[in-house]
Amino acid sequence: MITNHVVVEKLSAYLRHQYSLADLVSWAEEAMMEGEFDSSELETLRDIVSRIGVADVRAFGLTWEDCEGFLRRLGYRVQVEVLAAN
Repeated sequence: MITNHVVVEKLSAYLRHQYSLADLVSWAEEAMMEGEFDSSELETLRDIVSRIGVADVRAFGLTWEDCEGFLRRLGYRVQVEVLAAN
């Protein structure tokens, strides 16, 4: 079941560089073809996941602002922490 939580986890992993863009796009493409979406958020989830699914196409891409907007639509806010590299 594709829920808000699942999409947030995938986007968060991507932003933390734990998930590549190719992995994120592959997951989104598979979710659009075979996934069952939470009916209470169907329109929002399908819109976001379908957009992620074309992020590997040069004309679309996936920016920080895109991810931030997706997360906001899902009820989350993004907070960035900058740490010194040691």
